[in-house]
Amino acid sequence: MPLVTTKQMLLDAQKGGYAVGAFNVENMEMVQAVAAAAEALGAPVIMQTTPSTVSYGGLDYYYANVKAAAEAAKVPIAVHLDHGSSFELAMQALRAGYTSVMIDGSHNVFEENIAVTKAVVDACAPAQVPVEAELGKVGGKEDDLDGGAGGYTVPAEAAEFVERTGVSSLAVAIGTAHGVYVGEPKLDLDRLSEIRKVVSIPLVLHGASGLTDQAVQESIRRGICKVNFATELRIAFSNGVKQVLAQAPDTFDPKKYSAVGRENVKELVMNRIRVCGSDGKA
Repeated sequence: MPLVTTKQMLLDAQKGGYAVGAFNVENMEMVQAVAAAAEALGAPVIMQTTPSTVSYGGLDYYYANVKAAAEAAKVPIAVHLDHGSSFELAMQALRAGYTSVMIDGSHNVFEENIAVTKAVVDACAPAQVPVEAELGKVGGKEDDLDGGAGGYTVPAEAAEFVERTGVSSLAVAIGTAHGVYVGEPKLDLDRLSEIRKVVSIPLVLHGASGLTDQAVQESIRRGICKVNFATELRIAFSNGVKQVLAQAPDTFDPKKYSAVGRENVKELVMNRIRVCGSDGKA
């Protein structure tokens, strides 16, 4: 089917008490893996690219890959700009055909975050492309994104932010981090519940790679409707490549080792879809 936006996906998840898995893709094989996992489980999915991924391959290449996967699939697939770092990049993604855009102004002060977010929301509105924003700061480091020690979302600020910007979904900071966790993360789930009480739009959890299944599911129970997975997909793909080259160092055909990486990612994504409870929800 054609690419869809994330708006109805997330509203359906909010109503149904589950979350949609959002998976960062780095190459054709990872796109194929996510699509195959979604098809196998009858789940809606979101495929995402970050600014550094876009710098590496270009918006048009990633859009074309996801578009091809969506048109061959029987389940809803959206393509999303993850952590859009500027108004200009958000507009480039919009013009390229992305069906969902994130503008991440969380590194700015509150009023500046509101200003850039509202500008993107207003620009995307005529095309009915939903916009995700972030308030508070998810910690850790991934690609060019460095959230440092992070900073928690304040519920009262979240309510004001949503009202003044008109965003479709909001990524909240409750103790998760991007990249690989050092030690066990401690989530402020009560804070999430407080945010849910004052914010009616779908909430998003970033930095889910490395969280326990129970932590993800409890976050969903308290209002999360979209869960982002990135680092662990990269690890799964890379482990497949390493496995082939360790067993057969003379392998020179990229299809040989990429196929194993693709299968690893598919199995991982199927697991995450089940954890999110979105299997059978297409």
